[in-house]
Amino acid sequence: MEFENISISSGKTNSTDGNPITWDLYSPISGTNREFPVILFIHGFKGFKDFAAFPDACEDLARSGFGVVAMNLSRNGIGDNKTEFTRLDLFEKQTFTQDLADIETIIKALQTGEINDNHSHLNTDVIGIIGHSRGGHLAVAAAAEFEAIQSLVTWSAVANYLEFWSDDMKKDWETKGFTEVINGRTKQVMKLDKVVYDDAVEHAERVIALNRVKELRVPALFIHARDDESVPYTNSEELHIHCAAKEKELRFVANTGHTFGTAHPFEEPEFPKPFQELLDWTIGWFREYLR
Repeated sequence: MEFENISISSGKTNSTDGNPITWDLYSPISGTNREFPVILFIHGFKGFKDFAAFPDACEDLARSGFGVVAMNLSRNGIGDNKTEFTRLDLFEKQTFTQDLADIETIIKALQTGEINDNHSHLNTDVIGIIGHSRGGHLAVAAAAEFEAIQSLVTWSAVANYLEFWSDDMKKDWETKGFTEVINGRTKQVMKLDKVVYDDAVEHAERVIALNRVKELRVPALFIHARDDESVPYTNSEELHIHCAAKEKELRFVANTGHTFGTAHPFEEPEFPKPFQELLDWTIGWFREYLR
């Protein structure tokens, strides 16, 4: 069933270390007592909830009968301007354990009613999660960690961040205590403190996707761009192979790259064919497994 009208509201919830987790809640408007499952949407590295076609995708998910919470992780570097990296001091120390804590915080905020919508009845005991790229890596760990998450979809996920970081980055961390990455879109030089690497090493059994996927029991769909220039499709192959879930699938989108044909800002009237295929598969998966 498609819902013609949706409600969009926004807010902030404090993380465990006091930094704001900004979020948008997309909800179908229904005049019935029907309850809607909730989907969490997690952005990737150097990403944010308002990147490219992500907001439009969240609207489509809501029209398909889901409440959707798109969140900016508290240390993703986005400040008051929702599309600009003005808090590089936070980005520098964005760890996987804090990201997991942020997801738990948002789940609790949903279940206590802090995040809610008067137009819809949200079933906050039935939650799905979508993650793109690094967010997919995080979503795997979250789906294994939190009981409320009952279905998973990843978009071009990283399998093992300990292997994804280059030898040069690791050398920088050991010799200088930090490394630097360039934001290809904004050209900003973005520092990453050694705490990011140390946190992943120390908590590898908990935060590394390839470790957590082995204990995953919820239905899991791994989607990857066949021509991904940033994260090779073999990452999703690995996750699928090692996934312990009974219901699992691996699907590839042909002739497209890491953002499935979209770019920021996204101002097109329709999704590119690869992104529409990605979204159709995602909606179909949650309709089957998130009830």
